[in-house]
This record gives sequence, C-alpha cells and structure tokens, in this order.
Amino acid sequence: MDDPHRRPEGVSDETVAALGSLSKALETTERARGHLFGFHQLTGTADLELDRAVRLLREAGHGEWADRVETEILGRDVVPGHWTFQLVEAYDRTYYRVFKDLERAAVEALADGRDHLHEAEMKEARRTRGHPDHTARPESLDTPEAPHSRDAPGARDNPGPRGTGEAPGTRDAPGGSPGPGAAGASDTPAGPGARGVPGTPDGPGERPSAGPGA
Repeated sequence: MDDPHRRPEGVSDETVAALGSLSKALETTERARGHLFGFHQLTGTADLELDRAVRLLREAGHGEWADRVETEILGRDVVPGHWTFQLVEAYDRTYYRVFKDLERAAVEALADGRDHLHEAEMKEARRTRGHPDHTARPESLDTPEAPHSRDAPGARDNPGPRGTGEAPGTRDAPGGSPGPGAAGASDTPAGPGARGVPGTPDGPGERPSAGPGA
C-alpha cells in the first residue's frame, strides 16, 4: 500500500471506521448537491422555454394567456425573494462548506490528513496479490509482486483492518461501498458556473432577463 494511504501509527480500527463513515456521509452530500444543481439548471431551462411559449400563444391568437404566462410565471421567484442560484449559494454557505471543512479537519487531526484509509485497507484485503489487474497502485505495474495467493497478505479472505475479524469490504462497512469505485464524488456536477440562467449557456434568442434558474 502506498504511503499516502497507509494508516498512521497509533490510529485504531475504530478511528478508521469512524472517518470512513464521516467521509461516506460527505460523499453522499456531494451527490445531493449535484441534484440541487440539476434543479437549478432545469428551472432556468424551463424559464427560458417560456419565451417561446409566450410567442406561440400570441401567434395562435391567445394574447390574454400569453400575457398571464409572461407576467405571472416568467422570471418568477421559486421561493419568496429567491431564484435558484440564491438557493444554491445559501446551501453552500450555511451547510455544504461547513460540512466539508469539518470533515477535512477531522481527517487532518485524527489521521495525519490521510484520506480514504478505510477504502485503501479494503482494497488490500480484497485484491489478489500478483494479479496484473489487482495492483496496489499505478507504480506497482512496474514492480512484480508475489504470485497469486489468497493466503498472502492482502488476500481477499484476510480479516479486516488490524485483525478485527470483520472483512472491510462488507457492503455495510462504514465508509465502504459495493466495489472498486468506492471513494470520491466524481459524479457530482460542477459547481455554480452559470451566467444568466445557471447551467444554460448564453446564446442566440436568450432574453436579457434570464429565468429563475439563473
């Protein structure tokens, strides 16, 4: 196992499990934040579509309905005083950043800043040593390991971290995940980055006043 993922001396199994659980909770929050950005962008896209709806209603001779859509819905606050970009900002300011900073501080204080200790030890316990597709790290591709063995250190039937007797790869293990894609929040959409309507590129036909998803 590479040093950045090696358990520091004196760090207990309980601490590794607790930090793994805290990390898993943060990763789940990253996914929730991604859904919030989806809401943010879809609301903006819907609001811009109202420009077309208003135009088509007028062309169809329904000017009164076009006026109602334009004045009552187009550009409307999604909650009093807020477009969706303001909801995203409030969430980031009062919850997400606080959570992320606390998780980072806990890892720094309790594990010398080493991330994903639980997942790293799970990988060691579940991989087949010596197998070309079960390497410990990228650099080990150039460093042959001992032949395949389920009895070698790090074999799949090894006990859990530090001889706890519980396999760290169990699906319910704190901070664990069903497989090799365990850690990280790579599926989280990018953060706020919208101009006018968040997540909706400025382009031909866009109203000067973007929708509430902006």
